[in-house]
Amino acid sequence: MALVECVPNISEGRDPSIIQAVTAELGHVEGVTLLDVDPGKATNRTVITFVGGPDAVVEGAFRVIAKAAESIDMSRHEGEHPRMGATDVCPFIPVSGITMDECAELARRLGERVGRELGIPVYLYEHAASSPERANLATIRAGEYEGLAKKLQDPKWKPDFGDAKFNARAGATVIGARKFLIAYNVNLNSVSKPLAHDIALNIREAGRNMRGPDGKFVRGADGKPKNQPGLFKDVKAVGWYIDEYQRAQISINFTDHEVSPIHEVFEEIRKQAAERGMRVTGSELVGLIPKSALVSAGLFYLEKQGASLGVPEARVIETAIQSLGLHDLGAFDPQEKVIEYRVGGGGGALAGMTVKQFVDEVSTESPAPGGGSVAALCGSLGAALSSMVANLTVGKKGYEDHWKTMSDIAVEAQELKVFFVDMIDRDTEAFTGVLVARRLPNGTPDEKKARADAILAAMKDASMVPFATLEACLRATDLSERAAKNGNAAVLSDAAVGALCAEAAAESAWFNVLINIGDIDDPAFVQDLRAKADGVLDAVRKQSKDVRDSVRKAIESDS
Repeated sequence: MALVECVPNISEGRDPSIIQAVTAELGHVEGVTLLDVDPGKATNRTVITFVGGPDAVVEGAFRVIAKAAESIDMSRHEGEHPRMGATDVCPFIPVSGITMDECAELARRLGERVGRELGIPVYLYEHAASSPERANLATIRAGEYEGLAKKLQDPKWKPDFGDAKFNARAGATVIGARKFLIAYNVNLNSVSKPLAHDIALNIREAGRNMRGPDGKFVRGADGKPKNQPGLFKDVKAVGWYIDEYQRAQISINFTDHEVSPIHEVFEEIRKQAAERGMRVTGSELVGLIPKSALVSAGLFYLEKQGASLGVPEARVIETAIQSLGLHDLGAFDPQEKVIEYRVGGGGGALAGMTVKQFVDEVSTESPAPGGGSVAALCGSLGAALSSMVANLTVGKKGYEDHWKTMSDIAVEAQELKVFFVDMIDRDTEAFTGVLVARRLPNGTPDEKKARADAILAAMKDASMVPFATLEACLRATDLSERAAKNGNAAVLSDAAVGALCAEAAAESAWFNVLINIGDIDDPAFVQDLRAKADGVLDAVRKQSKDVRDSVRKAIESDS
């Protein structure tokens, strides 16, 4: 699922009725989730955070900007924070399933609409910037609202969208795309702010001013102090003392956690704290975090432990939580702190059922979930069993030469398991799409054609979904074969059962392809898909038999 975060900053932090009116606009947009509203009285500014799919987020952002322009009069605005418009800045941030370039395109789409429909001058910044000179937000915002009328008269500052005409009420808006910012604190068993800040200077990208043997700044030819860069790029940090916790912290902003992962910085701080006679007691996350950052940390610590990396996502994340000490200052609930989980990224309606609930639902008179969803469930069990065999081999004495191979198999099997679980709901959604198409109006010739086209497209989709499940079954039998080849002899029977589950899933998915293509009036499509499906099924049958034969031979030879 493509997931985008949007963080518009509006120039109102004191009037609750205006803040409520602006944020209420998001309630009219299907597919967005409001995560946070953070008003500041001194700054007279509110930071709004919401997430959703690309189209929904663009619509939500437009509604926020429109309502802010209607509700806020910039000619009367005052506050401590720099600003140039009713909606001052509106960045798009890729969370998952979408690239930075795609988010920059969202910024351009929104900017064009804001300029055209609302008459607000729009400037693009960061990854959406129209030129390198406009990448920096502070550069664009120089002069703020009070200098905007004059700025717009300068051809060099022609807006990227909208007319170069001063909008006295709404000002101007800066729209862009940037990386996710993680606010993170590392806790020390000390009250020493100087020691904490000393470490902060070492780790942050900006580093510190160089000093000579005499303790004085080393200066360049221009008379300015020379800089000694810190260890980690895209990291900002400061050391401070928190009276509430009676301890010092190193407060960190990660502007690109993929360049400098949180666990690498955490480990370096732990090392430097020990050198200064201190100990890291844990850490604290301020706000939300992308799932990938915690998964990366969890895998890092599992690898250090020599454990298999092919374990369920929940265990990987719990490993990260425990290793980083995120429970140090209070309970850490990933369902509340991981952004994907906040917006329902934990699985579909069917996949989220208990086994009993799912079986009961299948047994009713409803045609969905049906064979396609059951096929996907069988496939997930086959992949899960391959992971189990691999994980019961990693760390087992006598199998040392195969630990790395088996860990890799477990990782692949976990990824395939997740795919199959997703397909449980995807198959039912595809069937629902066919029903929706068949309910379209069928009166006029144009309606008849539109309905026929929609049904054909939905039927093709409903055929391709079980075909995708079928293709994945070949990966599942391959994993069973590899797990059986060098796996723990005590659980080889589970590799055989995994292959049987994958074969059952393939047979079931094949039947779903077969029945769905029967109603498709496109001979070339039908012929091509049938040939491909037959070929994949034959390959799955053969590989499953090979696995079962080899496992039977191994078990019988030990009897």
